Amino acid sequence: MERIRKSIGEWNGTTINPGESRNVKLAVGEAYSGVTVRIPIHIQRAVEPGPTVFVTAALHGDEINGTGAVRGLVQDSTFKLIRGSVILVPVLNILSFDRHSRYLPDRRDLNRSFPGSKSGSQAGRMAATIFEEIVSRSDYGIDLHTAAVRRTNYPNVRGDMTNPAVRQLAESFGFEIIMNGKGPKGAFRREACRAGCPTIIMEGGEVWKVEPGIVEAATVGIKNVLRGLDMLEGEPDNASFQVIVNTSKWMRAEHGGFLQFHIKPGDIITKDQPLATNTTLLGSERNTVYSPFDAIVIGMTTLPAISPGEPICNLARLPRGTKPADLLRRRTKEAGLGERLTDELASNVLVVEPSDDANES
Repeated sequence: MERIRKSIGEWNGTTINPGESRNVKLAVGEAYSGVTVRIPIHIQRAVEPGPTVFVTAALHGDEINGTGAVRGLVQDSTFKLIRGSVILVPVLNILSFDRHSRYLPDRRDLNRSFPGSKSGSQAGRMAATIFEEIVSRSDYGIDLHTAAVRRTNYPNVRGDMTNPAVRQLAESFGFEIIMNGKGPKGAFRREACRAGCPTIIMEGGEVWKVEPGIVEAATVGIKNVLRGLDMLEGEPDNASFQVIVNTSKWMRAEHGGFLQFHIKPGDIITKDQPLATNTTLLGSERNTVYSPFDAIVIGMTTLPAISPGEPICNLARLPRGTKPADLLRRRTKEAGLGERLTDELASNVLVVEPSDDANES
């Protein structure tokens, strides 16, 4: 797929010269009233030429942790590029954002609609505009996401690690966990990569929230990427370890009941470790779910009431030869953002020590 490159300096009649920062608005559709719907965008250009990086949030309209991170960069007077340009978009899917919804009014998922079609559905038309106006101006992309409704994600980066440019972005983001994969068909990052704009996504936190720890993590990662591209001064702030994960598994409930969690988001766990015990409403144990392999907990339900087949937690399987004890020791020694985030995210779930019976696998 070929891109027709558009100039970073011209936006619908607005000229942005090297060394300038401007706010612009991009028309992406119309409301039911016929009023034009526009998304706000901030462009910063350094005096020196260099790559252009887009940073987008709220592609799903209820995922606004990234909105907090992008707004923070826009408002930060110390955030100054030394070369290149950034396109900062706090809310990409404004129609869904206004409805506090993941989906567009036409009930489609914008993140399954790329590269879009100018004569297609509402989602397809919006996707085509985003591709033409944002991706076409960019050399690299970062897209910020959260977990789905009633779930939380420990911060992780996702990208196609077979693509050298994507791998560079993912590794330079500096997170502990990189999930290797191209993404689903029609996803923004997958189609941007196909069009020649290497793109990664960050996952972290919950919907409908701007969580300080997640915002901090996203901001640190974005700045790390820009430093890796020699666009920003300063040294990168990386996690104490980094693992590339090729497989993950959602653990699911066998019975209905009320969960007693034994883990927190971000916990580094070993095979056969208790994850959650399912109980009746009066507290009688029904069964305990155990980890099938060494892993890091990258996702959890935040709703303890469960029915058969519903997800409990998402486990990122550690690569062969990676020892949980070594990772835990390095994280504890560093005592940085990763360790703090496990405690902050766990404030939304009740974690209890497993019973003696639960420890018997």
